[in-house]
Amino acid sequence: MKNERPEKTLEWLQSKPSLEDLGTEFPELREAVRQEIAQLIADGNLTGLPAYLKRMSQTEKSLERKHVVSRGDKKIAAALVLQAVRTRIAHLSIKQHLVSEATGIEKGKVRFNLLNGFFAQRLLFADGLVRKPVSLFWFRLFWPLLRQKRLLMPLVQPKGIYCFYSRQLVDALAMLIASRTCLEIAAGDGTLTRFLTDSGVKISATDDHSWKHEVNYPEFVVKRDANEALREYSPEVVLCSWPPAGNTFEHQVFRTRSVQLYIVIGSRHRFAAGNWDDYLQQSSFGFEEDKKLSGLVLPPELDAAVYVFRRNRVG
Repeated sequence: MKNERPEKTLEWLQSKPSLEDLGTEFPELREAVRQEIAQLIADGNLTGLPAYLKRMSQTEKSLERKHVVSRGDKKIAAALVLQAVRTRIAHLSIKQHLVSEATGIEKGKVRFNLLNGFFAQRLLFADGLVRKPVSLFWFRLFWPLLRQKRLLMPLVQPKGIYCFYSRQLVDALAMLIASRTCLEIAAGDGTLTRFLTDSGVKISATDDHSWKHEVNYPEFVVKRDANEALREYSPEVVLCSWPPAGNTFEHQVFRTRSVQLYIVIGSRHRFAAGNWDDYLQQSSFGFEEDKKLSGLVLPPELDAAVYVFRRNRVG
């Protein structure tokens, strides 16, 4: 693969190969990334991981600009593709590490036993992997009894499920949004939009569909990247659940004049979700964690947090 033309390697990369496949085709890159990540987490501090991934993305963007300016220089094209491979390996390696930390399982498949699987299914899903608004009463009654609860998120995250929404959270968000127009960006399978629509909220769901190899996008999740969606919909309220750490799209939310309220469902750990550089550098919105809402995101082991950004009043 590494001897193929850059465009062929890029085409293969867009098929979302696994970490194992990437390591087979690019063993030197895989080992180099492994050593870099090992050094970052050697002291048990994961906060350096988002900055590491951000540096990867910045290098890739720099090479993209050079590639455009050079009008397709072959050496730059080859370097760009290798950097794209390196970035993909880094993302998957970190994801693998976090799964291992959460489950204690380093190799092999992560599975629920029959009893734990039955109760998790009844508590959290309407059918298959279709989520339902979770009853806090039943969740608090049965969740402590599940001995394999730490396996839940590693099992469902590969399908684009990063948390579960309690009925009380959905109701509280609906009251917060009220009659204003709302847009969900990076909506994934549209679960939160579906719940809020059922609660009477005027909301549209958008996503760039870049994870279609893992996420089943329903028809109502419109294929738009966040920048396009914000320009097209001019929403008053924007909602994003678990925006990727160090992402390149949240800054546009703060630049969109129609937006009065931005609600982020993510993590208390800054390395895990959201672009904290943008959160702290922007000056148009004040924000704080709504701890009551945070407690309504499930499961509690996620250390989830709901951040509410409100546009500052002029004058």
